[in-house]
Amino acid sequence: MASIITSLVTVTAKPSPTPTSGVRAAHQGGILEGANPSKYDPKNPIIIFIIQASIIIIFCRLLQYPLSKIRQPTVIAEIIGGILLGPSVLGRIPGFSDAIFPKESLPTLSLAANLGLVLFLFLVGLEVDLRLLLKNWKISLSVGAAGMALPFGLGCAIAYGLYHEFREDAGLVPISFGTYMLFVGVAMAITAFPVLCRILTELNLLGTEVGLVVLSAGVGNDVVGWILLALCVALVNAGSGIVALYVLLTCVAYVLFLVYAVRPVFLRILTRSGSIQNGPTQSMVALTVLLCLASAFFTGIIGVHPIFGGFLVGLICPHDGGFAIKLTEKLEDLVAVFFLPLYFALSGLSTNIGLLDSGITWAYVIAVIVIAFVGKFVGGTLAARLCKMVWRESFTVGVLMSCKGLVELIVLNIGLQAKILSTRTFTIFVVMALVTTFATTPLTLAFYPPWYQKKLGAWKRGEIDWDGNQLGQDSQSIDSDPIGMDKHNAGEVRRLLVYLRLESLPSLFTFISLLGGDKPGRSSSRIHPSKATADADEAMPVVQKRPLQVHGLRMLELTERLSSVMKESEIDDVATRDPIVNSFHSFGQLNNLATSGDVEIVPEGAFAETLAGAASQQGTDMILLPWSESGTLSETATTTVEHSREHMLQNGPHSQFLASFLRQAPCHAAVFVNNNFTSLANREQAQPFSPMKSRQSLRSGRGISSAPLADGAHHIFFPFFGGLDDRVALRFVLRLAQNAEVTASITFMNVDQASRGAAAESVPSPREASGKHGAVNVTAASSQESVEEDKTFFAVLKDSLSLELESRVVFDTVDSRQPLQDVFQRAQSEVGQSRKSKGDLIVLGRGRESDISFRSENQQLLSSVGHSRQPGSDVSHVLGEMAQVLMAAEVQASLLVIQAKKE
Repeated sequence: MASIITSLVTVTAKPSPTPTSGVRAAHQGGILEGANPSKYDPKNPIIIFIIQASIIIIFCRLLQYPLSKIRQPTVIAEIIGGILLGPSVLGRIPGFSDAIFPKESLPTLSLAANLGLVLFLFLVGLEVDLRLLLKNWKISLSVGAAGMALPFGLGCAIAYGLYHEFREDAGLVPISFGTYMLFVGVAMAITAFPVLCRILTELNLLGTEVGLVVLSAGVGNDVVGWILLALCVALVNAGSGIVALYVLLTCVAYVLFLVYAVRPVFLRILTRSGSIQNGPTQSMVALTVLLCLASAFFTGIIGVHPIFGGFLVGLICPHDGGFAIKLTEKLEDLVAVFFLPLYFALSGLSTNIGLLDSGITWAYVIAVIVIAFVGKFVGGTLAARLCKMVWRESFTVGVLMSCKGLVELIVLNIGLQAKILSTRTFTIFVVMALVTTFATTPLTLAFYPPWYQKKLGAWKRGEIDWDGNQLGQDSQSIDSDPIGMDKHNAGEVRRLLVYLRLESLPSLFTFISLLGGDKPGRSSSRIHPSKATADADEAMPVVQKRPLQVHGLRMLELTERLSSVMKESEIDDVATRDPIVNSFHSFGQLNNLATSGDVEIVPEGAFAETLAGAASQQGTDMILLPWSESGTLSETATTTVEHSREHMLQNGPHSQFLASFLRQAPCHAAVFVNNNFTSLANREQAQPFSPMKSRQSLRSGRGISSAPLADGAHHIFFPFFGGLDDRVALRFVLRLAQNAEVTASITFMNVDQASRGAAAESVPSPREASGKHGAVNVTAASSQESVEEDKTFFAVLKDSLSLELESRVVFDTVDSRQPLQDVFQRAQSEVGQSRKSKGDLIVLGRGRESDISFRSENQQLLSSVGHSRQPGSDVSHVLGEMAQVLMAAEVQASLLVIQAKKE
């Protein structure tokens, strides 16, 4: 027995004669065991796929950075990146393609790319709003039809030469000339609707008449183009004409099935789940994606490309309640950042510039480019001109309709896969798509520059004639009269434009309520309508005073995202649903204010121009702009309590926006810097963290209630230095003081002229110091004549006070040699003294208190309050010297800095 056991152990322990004679598990150590991660393994293709995807994405993003500086869309970088990674450039390096893109790995890359393509076409279908096509059907039909018919005809003409010149190339299947002609015609006639939207976004043209026409025509062009392409693919894939007919009839039946059977059921499910009103739930997102994939599966098995199925499902998705926008927000980033670059890389691997190696080939390259551009340009231009657009607008429409980009590459890849195009002809059309897309932006800027857009807009509004001469201009502004303001209601603000920001709503509402009229009151309670009498209706009081007209404007950033572009194209629905605008309407009804609201979606760089344009269009007397606590234009940016004051003093994007706007403001402007200016005074600090029984420190879930102060008031302090800004500010203070809850102290700062002149000699000009920020309108030291005018103006308004205002408004005069120091001390004694106050306010004129003679005194005051002034990091260039001191010292009052309308 022992011998048997010994022999078994010996046999078991004996090593194999060869390494492969036994069954062993695969190496799990990877590179630690010397494995090559770039070697393709069909059992584990994820490793090489990650390498490929990372190289593609990094390469495209690196190319996008310099191209974005010349305002080119992302698709240009992705096309060029794909070409560079292919056999045209990097593929010529020995071993590069075999190591990074081995042929065995391409099916995996192609699978991921085509899955992303199906999802992208689904998003394109979501982006296509057929309501836009129906609203503008006349101009959409004319521009779209002319923009397709002419290039389609020219494409059919050049197809004859391409067919006979390159039909002997390798990799082609025998097809009839008619099918080939149809495909080339579609390739010439189609417009890249998604890329077109991004170019309009980059150039801030979505909200213009040109943008509306191009989008409307692009929708129709896109739908017709995909239908023709589906017809072409069906003809190629079908073995006979009768089979192609069956394929087309099946497609028509499937479209009708989606529209009349699937869509009603889908809408009912979405409505019951609340996805229409509140956005798609996770279950509804899953259902929609499954519907997209099922549709792609069906169109694929009947002989049409799967992307058509995804596109059709996108078309039937509802746009009501912003559902399409919210669904796009959930999918777009993954598709655009990850999947699409893979598809472009595959296109680049199939593009070989080296095949363009003969004179006749390059002649066809040039001919294809010229025909593709001229056909679209001429057709779109003439159609737009017939729709009564001016010539420059018509040229711009023609240029934009010639954009190819992504959709063109999709069409070409379908032709390459169907073996309609050889690699050589595929490369010819890729070069055409690249050139026409690249030329779209510079040509649009040449035909339709920003200065021409402003001139054309003013001409259409009747403000100027065609030569630029002003029409209907007031003979003389009230504010230009140096003394003739003997009544404090001269130049009264009747129309106010407010820039609505989420973080500033409470303080803005409280401030604007001070400008509202008397709230309608009743001597008795309401009566039920069934018991009301005619006498009771007649006894109802009527508000006699005309309410202040306030228009709220909320501006959102327009980005490259599909969802952002969709919001702009559906701006009316977005404005109707916007919670901030709706809250603003409710606020106006409660405070006897005639309110209106709107939403604009524009690039951040166009915020100032958009606000100025809205002020001109509304006929605004004054614009109210809140100062950002975070220093950014984003409404979602947050900051801690400890850093809020630091952020407010930094020269961030928001202060740059304000400086840009104040330079071009078409009316009076007021910048409001909030410091607890709300209807609730002295809010308590949040409860500190406290230990719980679980030994964890948590905040209490109970909120701290603060009862509104029924007898609270607002006190205003206004130092009057003189000048146009201060005169407008003084009138506005008296307008605020008409509210029964407001008291005001108005101090004339009689500054010693000799001391100011001496100080000015040792300080550099603020225009030199402000540099590109130079926003403050600083004038030289006032002459004796202007000082006398200021004193007369001050005295006239003081003497014209009504008896009611005399009890709440105090005028006084202070002789000063150190004006900033005196104002600072006076402000500390005037504001923040009452515990019952709802929030005090300091009003400043923007220009005169920033005299160059004040800058040295400003530096001393900043040092005394512990704030070190750094060039380019303070707010004096935007709000002035005194405002910077008060903000740095954290004076217990809000600030209102007023700039008068420029003459």
